[in-house]
Order: sequence, then C-alpha cells, then structure tokens
Amino acid sequence: MRKNDEEGVTPRPTLVLRGVQVFQGWLDRTAQEALLAEIRDVVRAAPLFQPVTPSGRRMSVQMTSAGDVGWIADRSGYRYADRHPQGTLWPDIPPTVRAVWDAVSGSPRAPDSCLINLYRDTAKMGLHQDRDEADTSHPVVSVSLGDDGLFRIGNTTRGGPTEAVWLKSGDVVVMGGDARLVYHGIDKTRPGSSTVLSGGGRLNLTLRVAT
Repeated sequence: MRKNDEEGVTPRPTLVLRGVQVFQGWLDRTAQEALLAEIRDVVRAAPLFQPVTPSGRRMSVQMTSAGDVGWIADRSGYRYADRHPQGTLWPDIPPTVRAVWDAVSGSPRAPDSCLINLYRDTAKMGLHQDRDEADTSHPVVSVSLGDDGLFRIGNTTRGGPTEAVWLKSGDVVVMGGDARLVYHGIDKTRPGSSTVLSGGGRLNLTLRVAT
C-alpha cells in the first residue's frame, strides 16, 4: 500500500473519469510483488484458460478466478460458477488482494469473487458492462499489474463519446455509484513497459460481490 495513507482515513483518488476513481500508484513495487506471488498460487490451483463466447469466438485474454465463485463464458452464456471449468473449486481470494478492497471499496460486504485476466501480445477487452452480479450496488475494484493498459471508459448506455487513460502497474480503479455500470474495456497494452511480470504481459484483477 502507499506509505502515506493513514489508517481510518478514506483515501482520495488521484484521477476521476466519468465517475470512475483511479488511484494511481496505489501499490508500490514491493506490494505488487507480494500480491503477484499470491496470484501465482491461485493460478497453480486454478489454471488460466481462454473463455469462448456464446457465439463460439475465443476471447483473446486468458483468465481464471478466486473466491466462492468465478466468471466463465462458453456456448451456454456468461455466468458465475462455483467451479473452474476443470471441475475444481476456486481457491480463496488472497489476503493481499482482499486488503486492496478493504482500503478503497467503501463497501461493507466482502468480495466473493476475484477475476484474473492475463493480457499478452495483442489481447484486448472490448467495451462491456459488469452486470452479471446479483446486486450492482456494490463496486467493482480493479488492480493492474505488469504492462501498461489503455483503459477506455464510456457511458452507462452503448455509444457516445469515451475517454481513456493508461493504467500502470500498481494502479487501482474503483467503479461504483453512478459509474458502476459504465461501459469499459482495454484497447491495448504497451508490451515491455513493466518488468513486474516475468515473461511480460498485464494482469488485471477485478474484485466484486457476485452473489
């Protein structure tokens, strides 16, 4: 965490775009590496996979999850499930990841799902809403690790003007309140912009209350 944040004091974002709060540099290098070590344990228990959309298109990102439920996509649709596609239960959300939620979410609920997306090469994520959760009154908290990612923010309905910001390793984003259902996505990454991940790439962790 940032050394200058006082316990019990509500942190302030360094940037707000369309109601989306960006905490730039929230995690220092030491904290990033500690968090990454725990994510590696998650991936060993629940290997990364490439989801297939209902239309049969394979997504460019690799993903897995931690928590009571994880997000999956296949020919049957988009949904949360209590098991990895291989049939095993998802591992617990790591304590260092949960600590980010506790610090910035402002939610009295604990997250029950953490999606882990790996972007490599030309992987990207089109504009979409996070609306598969049962109660969207709780925010989505996102953590960036590794290469820079161009994060695009739209509106709560499709179309219209958008804005974008480069997210760097250690940045944290909170989408809550009126911005909870904004369309958002990752246009591209900047390969080689970080040395946090061995082998390169960008990890994006998104915490949410899914059930």
